[in-house]
This record gives sequence, structure tokens and C-alpha cells, in this order.
Amino acid sequence: MDFRRWELLRLMLLINLHLGLLCSANLVLDVKHKFGGRKRGLGELRAHDALRHARLLSAISLPLGGNGLPSEAGLYFAKIGLGTPSQDYYVQVDTGSDILWVNCAGCNKCPTKSDLGVPLKLFDPKGSSTAKIVACDQDFCEATYNGQLPGCKPDLACQYNVVYGDGSSTAGYFVEDAIQLNHVSGNFQTSLTNGSIAFGCGAKQSGTLGSANAATDGILGFGQSNSSMISQLATAGKVKKVFAHCLDSVNGGGIFTIGQVVQPKVNTTPLVPNQQHYNVIMKAIEVGGDVLQLPTDEFDTQDQKGTIIDSGTTLAYLPEEVYDPLISQILAQHKDLKLHTVEDLFQCFQYIGNVDDGFPDVTFHFANSLTLTTYPHDYLFQAGNDLWCLGWMSGGFQTKDGTHSILLGDLVLSNRLVIYDLEKQTIGWTEYNCSSNIKLKDDQSGGTYSVAATNLNAASRPTGGRISVFLLALIALADSFFT
Repeated sequence: MDFRRWELLRLMLLINLHLGLLCSANLVLDVKHKFGGRKRGLGELRAHDALRHARLLSAISLPLGGNGLPSEAGLYFAKIGLGTPSQDYYVQVDTGSDILWVNCAGCNKCPTKSDLGVPLKLFDPKGSSTAKIVACDQDFCEATYNGQLPGCKPDLACQYNVVYGDGSSTAGYFVEDAIQLNHVSGNFQTSLTNGSIAFGCGAKQSGTLGSANAATDGILGFGQSNSSMISQLATAGKVKKVFAHCLDSVNGGGIFTIGQVVQPKVNTTPLVPNQQHYNVIMKAIEVGGDVLQLPTDEFDTQDQKGTIIDSGTTLAYLPEEVYDPLISQILAQHKDLKLHTVEDLFQCFQYIGNVDDGFPDVTFHFANSLTLTTYPHDYLFQAGNDLWCLGWMSGGFQTKDGTHSILLGDLVLSNRLVIYDLEKQTIGWTEYNCSSNIKLKDDQSGGTYSVAATNLNAASRPTGGRISVFLLALIALADSFFT
């Protein structure tokens, strides 16, 4: 994302900040009714109310499935409705990328079945009465690419191409159509609400995106850019630019909402400004009560370094300067353990007993005194009888310019309520039972309602302990450094 785009985003944030201060200050304003005292017809009043209600912000709940266990699905997915008439699509939720895209009719090498047990279908723009192709000279396309695409001509479709770290890719064109979501309308109740967004229509997939292993209809990016679904809905006044997830690695599924969470409360840390991803400031890492002695520049946030929170990544990636002392401290009480490599990737060992009793907790310390504790049952996963593997990955996550960042994925985010407040530019979390419920405020009705966890694939969870081959692709799939 170039400097001009960040300047525009910064300006928008400053405007939102000033508007927020204006609304919250104790001011007395000279308010006049828009009709100025003249007579109003019933139709005029209805039109006014309809327009006002259209601007009210709704609380949204996305049905969630999947799990973050590397030995099973290794991802979480949501169900959304697209088109008119609306049809359901299952898309991986990913805070590390921006656009929503789904496989489309005529797609080359798109998956037709999924081992997740969910039905897959191809989106057909011709089968939706509200679908419109996004032209390359339209505002959305120019804003997405910071200007008009080379060779753009009137009525030429706005193309997209995403290449992921494992070499898999998706390419196609943007369409604009209706999206159907679940509006939280009461305690444990939802009603359907519609919006309109631009999303990618996948025409060609390569690599593991065409595999049936843990396949979905596409990917739903929850990044910060103006092209993301939440940004588009917020610009249209449909939602607040606040979302939360509670990923359940115990029973699968969990909670994914858009809107203000009022219970439970979470402590927060600021997002690093002018970053493409959800970067935070890490201060220290503690293992079993001992703070690791690390190079002073390891937690720098400049030059695209730092720490990234990303729900679309399964594991956790650490630069070697962090990984080596971390693993050494974790295994300090088990000098007799023999590590061996499984599937050319994971460091595993034989262990009999409760891992929570035999290995230390790992606690990350962030700015504003926010901490995140990862327990042994989080960072160790069972790949067979008494065979345990480390979920920490060495080498960090390499960016385009060759630097390495710390990337924390579902390994440490599961079983916690995580709230992303893009209006306040903060992120926060708390340990939570993600099979339970949270309370969400709906600005449309003014009510506060309970939202329950969901598990879309409760009856289709994979069995057995072998690490899935598709996990190798998940390691790099969700992050968009390589796009």
C-alpha cells in the first residue's frame, strides 16, 4: 500500500476522530428540524424515516465453522449469502488479507468438494439479478489500485490477482452484488439484512486452492483497506468498523461478529499506524516466569517489522533470534527428549503425560500492559499416539523486502475473544469460553443482545491424528505479504 493511500486513510481516521469528539463532547447545538416548520405529508415523513433507518448501524453475526488444530482443519470459515436470489457460500475468515473472493462459474481448477463436509458451489453473476461487473474506470477499482489500471477502457472489467506464499494463486474480476448477513435482532436471534459490496469473482485457481482438502468457496478478508467487506459496509453506514472473533479449538466453530461487544470487556493495545496488517508493539516474551533475553531491536516496528495478529494463519512464526531461545527454554526441563522432523516441517517428540503439567506457559507482553498467555496445550499439538509437535515455526514471516516479522495466528488466538476496533485503532483480547456467548450492542434498535457460538461442521470434523497435507499450504495461505 503506497504513501498516498495511507495519507487518505489517515485523513479519514482523523475526520472520524474529530466527529467522535464532537459527538461525545458536552456541547449545546442550535438544532432546527429539516422541514423548517412547514407542513409535511405522510409520504414525505416515511421517506425521511426510511432514509434515516437505512443509515443506522447494525450488529452482525457470521455463522462460524472449522477449527484451528493443525492436525485437523487448521482454519475457520464463515457462511455468507451472495446474489439475488441469495445463495450460501462458505469462506475462510482471514484478518491477514483484504478482499472477499469466491469461486465463479467457468472457473479453471476450482474445487468441487470439500473434506470439511460443507457443500461448495460456483457463483454465477448471470444467475443473480443484482450482479454488476465492476469496470476498471469505476471508483472502487481505482481506489483499490491507487489509480486507473494500465490499458483501462470503458466497460473493461476490473481484474484481481492474488498470489500466496506457497505459490497458490487466485485470479479473476470484481463484481458488485448483494450480500446477505445475519442482523442480531434479539437475544440469540438474528434476522436477514442486505448490503451491497464489490468482491472478487474467481476465474482461475492454482496450487492448493484447487484441492479438496479443507477447501472453501473462497476467502473473506477482514483487513483494514477500503476494499475489505467491513470497510465497504462501514462506508455505506451499515456497520461500525469494529469486529470480533472467538475461535473455538475445543469444539470447533465459535463466534464472529461485526459491531460493539459490550460483554466481556477486554484490555487493549494500540495498532501500529500506517501498516497494512494488524501490527502491535510487543515488549517482551516470558517463558515459565523467566523473561527471554533477546536482541533489543527484535521488537522494532519500523521497516515492516514488528508483530502481526492474523486469524487466517494457523501457526505462529518467530525469527530465529526469538525461536531458538524460546524452544530452548520450553524444553529446558526435558533434556532427554529427542526431537525429530515430521513431514519435513514440524519438530516432534514422544511424550507420555499431561503436557500442561510438563511444559511451561509462554506469555507475550504488549504495549499498554496487555498480555497474552499461551499454554502448552495451545502450542503443542498431538499428531499421533504420544507424538507431540511444536506449533512454533522458525524463521519468522518474511516480507517482500526480506525482513522478518513475528506472526501470531490461530495457535495463540484460539479460545480468546479478540476485538478489532478500527475506529479507535486498537486491538484487545481476553481468555474466553468460545462455546458460550457474548453480548453485542445493536445501534439500529439500541438494544444489547446475546450472541451464541456456532459450529457449522460439528458433524463432519475429521478423525485421526495424522497432520493433513493441506496444512502445508495453510502456513502461507492467509497472509498477504506476497500479494
